[in-house]
Amino acid sequence: MKDLTRLVDLASERLGGRVLAANDEFFAPKENLLKAAKAVFVEDKYTSRGKWMDGWETRRRREAGHDWCIVRLGLAGIVRGIVVDTSHFKGNFPEHCSVEGCEARASASVKQLQQPTTGWFELLPKSALQGDTENLFAVQPARRVTHLRLNIFPDGGVARLRVHGEVAADELQRRKRAIDLAAVENGTRVLASSDEFFGSPLNLLLPGRAKNMGDGWETRRRRGPGSDWVILKLGIPGTIQRVEVDTSHFKGNFPESCALSGCRSEGADDRATALPWKEILTRTRLKANTRHVFRKQLTPIEGVTHVRFEIFPDGGVSRLRLFGAPMRDLEEGLRRLNALPEARARAAFFDCCGCAEWSRRMAARRPFHGAAKLFEAADKTWSELGRKEWLEAFRHHPPIGGRTARGKQSAAARRWSAKEQSAAKRAPRSALEALAEANHAYESHFGYIFIVCAAGRGGEEIVANLKERLGNDAETELQVAAEEQRKITRLRLEKLIEP
Repeated sequence: MKDLTRLVDLASERLGGRVLAANDEFFAPKENLLKAAKAVFVEDKYTSRGKWMDGWETRRRREAGHDWCIVRLGLAGIVRGIVVDTSHFKGNFPEHCSVEGCEARASASVKQLQQPTTGWFELLPKSALQGDTENLFAVQPARRVTHLRLNIFPDGGVARLRVHGEVAADELQRRKRAIDLAAVENGTRVLASSDEFFGSPLNLLLPGRAKNMGDGWETRRRRGPGSDWVILKLGIPGTIQRVEVDTSHFKGNFPESCALSGCRSEGADDRATALPWKEILTRTRLKANTRHVFRKQLTPIEGVTHVRFEIFPDGGVSRLRLFGAPMRDLEEGLRRLNALPEARARAAFFDCCGCAEWSRRMAARRPFHGAAKLFEAADKTWSELGRKEWLEAFRHHPPIGGRTARGKQSAAARRWSAKEQSAAKRAPRSALEALAEANHAYESHFGYIFIVCAAGRGGEEIVANLKERLGNDAETELQVAAEEQRKITRLRLEKLIEP
């Protein structure tokens, strides 16, 4: 579980995290929860309300209920671990805590967040706390989260709250021509490093310039041969076109030189050190307290997913920037889908299959780890539904050869329908007339339009298939139509996540 704290703190003040509200903060203000520094204790410091404490502390509760506060994350993402730090709270820490999450607009007001329709869901069930302790809890990956609600039972004090997870990068970033592929706000994370004695390698990815020497990555003094290194998994794969290595504040302890390698590999997190690295920047000398920029020295590699940054022999670097063009592929499209707000995810799934319940379940089943998992979930969800939901999906298709569906279609769904039926619509007039007549006979017989995965099929082939299916009994035909809808949905899901 210790590895969870290597992930970025999504609630960090520095990344934009804010405590928006608390039901009580009598003894100590809620804003202390997200302070970057560790909590301190000052023996003889008091305020007009009591002992000064470096944390959030509520009054002693004399009635039923519990205390709470609402936090807006600095970066939206998938929560993996939560630290409820009760440092210095010994006789006044909460007995238990729980944490809920939701996905909402960054501008959502406290009043809006407290509405029953907000859709809070459990991240951490009610769990026991220990006093004067960094209580670390693993969280099962759930949906994308933008806000948290920390509940403490029944009252008391919490020094710090840390929310470690994986950033769900902004979809708009992937559309830009050049971005910092290594930025933490784009989802990049540290997989491994040789040493981080004086400073965490995660600091390399933080926004802005370093504040001081302690705000960078610094290794201990190397007493033998070799070099120090850090391996990063890029949140947005791409082709690196410019590298910035900033040694600001490192004067007597900067590295003599550095090098950068990269590779393209999926699912390699547990074997990062054994990846097939290719050189992007050969070993190059560095200067103290300098922002170095490399362009012409680079050997570009398309679609880099991982990089290995190496410093010789040791020392400190404050920031690493890897500017480049984002790569668009199925896995990137899947990450984009996983990161969509709930309402937009449902709409995207509804474009693929015009069934509200199927779309709701698919949005709730995110995140999908690989395209195969997405397709598997789509098939399973469809099989769990029945006649009512299947007929709803059928109504959101225009008849083969027609243009208008009974159910309202989005622009994307209309475009996909037209492309799927393009071969059929190029059929001779006689075949189109026969198709219209057969469509009418089918709907009169079964009570819904003829559903077939028409991609690549000509008008005459479709008419023959339709007439053959008219011989089916009602139950058999419904199953056949549902299978054709499943095929259509699969094709549209591929379009949804393709470049």
